Amino acid sequence: MKTIRFLLCLLLFQSCFLTAPAQNKAVFIILDGIPADVLETVETPVIDEIASKGGYTRAFIGGDKGIYSESPTISAVGYNHLLTATWSNKHNVWGNEIKNPNYHYWNIFRIAESADPTLHTAIFSTWLDNRTKLVGEGLPEAGSIQLDYAFDGFEHDTITFPHAPDRSFIFQIDEHVSKEAGRYMAAHGPDLSWVYLEFTDDMGHQYGDSPQLTDAVKKADVQVGRIWHAIQERQKQYNEEWMIVITTDHGRDAATGKHHGGQSDRERTIWIATNHDALNKRFDGTPAMVDIMPSILRFMDIQIPESVKAEMDGIPFLGEISISNLQAVRQGEEITLTWDVINPEGKLEMLLATTNHFKEGKDDTYYSMGMTDVATGSYTLDISEHVSNFYKVLVKAPYNWTNRWVIIE
Repeated sequence: MKTIRFLLCLLLFQSCFLTAPAQNKAVFIILDGIPADVLETVETPVIDEIASKGGYTRAFIGGDKGIYSESPTISAVGYNHLLTATWSNKHNVWGNEIKNPNYHYWNIFRIAESADPTLHTAIFSTWLDNRTKLVGEGLPEAGSIQLDYAFDGFEHDTITFPHAPDRSFIFQIDEHVSKEAGRYMAAHGPDLSWVYLEFTDDMGHQYGDSPQLTDAVKKADVQVGRIWHAIQERQKQYNEEWMIVITTDHGRDAATGKHHGGQSDRERTIWIATNHDALNKRFDGTPAMVDIMPSILRFMDIQIPESVKAEMDGIPFLGEISISNLQAVRQGEEITLTWDVINPEGKLEMLLATTNHFKEGKDDTYYSMGMTDVATGSYTLDISEHVSNFYKVLVKAPYNWTNRWVIIE
């Protein structure tokens, strides 16, 4: 009888294990400075395989051209767009010096660790400032978060990686970083990881559109393969589901391919590849760099604090969304809102604030301005009782939130 009871317990345990929901894990990779038109002409079998399981799309960087959210197409600026799902007018990073980032706009690691401190987080990077300045690890103003594993800072090791004008030492560091990322992910399966590789940008700056840049892209694809193969093995051996997102932080100038920072179409055009196959119309259009963070958190089923969510400029490109491309135009005592209807179900609520205390870590007072059917695609707000030269419009739809600023100069 004891033997029978033991066998029944064993079968029950196995049944519970086999039917337990898969554990969702994510890694995002930034390959620096690869224009979409270059990537699309180079043989990248690993990125192609990843995209074949999910999707590939051109995307954009640089905010909304010509208005308050326009942002330089510069590396650290782009990284922080991804990390915070906001443009520079909010996160306050305008250059690679990262002079005064506004940590009130939480980054993806802070959101994840605040939601679940047991999550295993990791960074593998060819640039130390990604962790120390952008994520702000250990800084009280950035939430005093601590990543569980960091593999970075090797650009400061001139003994192991002697510096030379040809920048080949950066390739060696990328090799070192990507090999460790693959090894560590295979062995430990961190829940949320960031991998950053730099060499492609260096070749762009030195040689522009050139065989050297093409070769660097091929090398980067091999490095991505180390991470991709590691997570594929994890999925085979463990009850895990992985989302991988690969992107770049800016394009390059059209004339030479050496420069970036401006607002030309080529500098603003980036790309996104992912293995996730539940992609929505946001992905099918032209998503933004800021859309990656909320997409990853949605995949991981991590709830974003409402005050942080209200400020995010990104819209998830996977799963259900109600609306996208919110526009707000003031004429006299009215603000007319328009949006693209993605899923017409239900109603949305429109809220209005005339302050931006959030940037100082304080609360803004939002006034409910009414509700309407998502399917209408437009609504006009009467702002006669809220006279100001600055407005924050927040729209709460059934499947996503989005926001827009109106600034009267």
